[in-house]
Amino acid sequence: MNETMTICNARLRGRGDQLFDIVLENGLIQRIVAVGSPHEGTMIDAKGGLTTESFVNGHLHLDKVYTLAMAGQEALGEYNQGGMAGAMTAIERAADFKTAYDESWILPNVRTACDLAVKYGNTHIRAFADVDTKARLEGVHALLKARKEYRGRVDIQVVAFPQDGVVREPGAEDLMVQALEAGADVVGGIPWIEFTKADEQEHVDAMCALARRYDKNISMLLDDVGDPEERTLEMLCLKTIELGWQGRTTAQHCRAMLLYNENYFRKLTALLKQAGIGIVADPQTGPLHARVRELAAAGVPVALGQDDIADAYYPFGECNMLQVAFLAAHLLWMMRSEDMELLYDMITVNAAEVLGIKGHRLEPGGTADLVVLSESDVYHAIWYHRAPRYVIKDGVVIATNS
Repeated sequence: MNETMTICNARLRGRGDQLFDIVLENGLIQRIVAVGSPHEGTMIDAKGGLTTESFVNGHLHLDKVYTLAMAGQEALGEYNQGGMAGAMTAIERAADFKTAYDESWILPNVRTACDLAVKYGNTHIRAFADVDTKARLEGVHALLKARKEYRGRVDIQVVAFPQDGVVREPGAEDLMVQALEAGADVVGGIPWIEFTKADEQEHVDAMCALARRYDKNISMLLDDVGDPEERTLEMLCLKTIELGWQGRTTAQHCRAMLLYNENYFRKLTALLKQAGIGIVADPQTGPLHARVRELAAAGVPVALGQDDIADAYYPFGECNMLQVAFLAAHLLWMMRSEDMELLYDMITVNAAEVLGIKGHRLEPGGTADLVVLSESDVYHAIWYHRAPRYVIKDGVVIATNS
């Protein structure tokens, strides 16, 4: 059992300038009381800093971190230029180096990224690992080891991800089965990478069948290309409704959505709500993005993801979700105070909802996964995007930053 801890003099979102004491016990938030109540257990002084739920990263290719030098620069140009028309070519160009995949060098890279996640208060990551005939299961095995190693600091949801397709990549489906039997948490997919609409549907059907067979959640990269004819998000919505997998399916990217006409977009939004699908957007890693503001206004849960760290698709990144929110504020033109509050939701409570993480709210009974910031409000927290003063996981301080 964890000892009792009290976070004193904490400023909370939506509570103005009033300060509170937050009592944690056994990994949960027990009470939120007025400043001046008797302290219990270990004390942390928030000094008026904003205290919130810890950060949630809805999408990270954790097996690929720090591989840009190995993969080369060619894919970067294809993926980001020309309105993303060359996204498929970028993936193909970045595929060959995966023949060098080896758990022995992947795992140290993963540790570096996870250590940054701890520093920056990113305590939950949905982590993708490529599964194909080049990568084999090397990335999956590395992430499964990291999941165990970082338990109590970062909760890692391992996604088995057929990056190079299923229909066009014979043997990938069998490897997906092996990955799930090895312990992967989530079934991934990328149906738009297939060559025909029929093949895209087969990809969706096959991966959803695996999710049903192994009782797993689903997380697919959809329509991540500058082509308004790509409609694999619609396919996944319909399949999710058919399976009864509402609330268990997540859609990543959905960049082509920005090119859809308004009539189709509104129909798609209605389908998303029926299917209970949340969206993870990564506007910093490509020139197109999901229509975040409109989706949120319609009641579709939306999160942000880091997506990549120094790999063939994006040369930056440090597992700092406040930095991701800062970039999104510019790229999505979300500059008003209410926009920034939404962005903050998209890296905390909304992100938890999208990923199916229960209890991730700063309220009595909520999980004691928290950050104590130096800044006193969301605006300045996003503006400066500094590491939190304290990072708390399951009621235990796991990082302190000056």
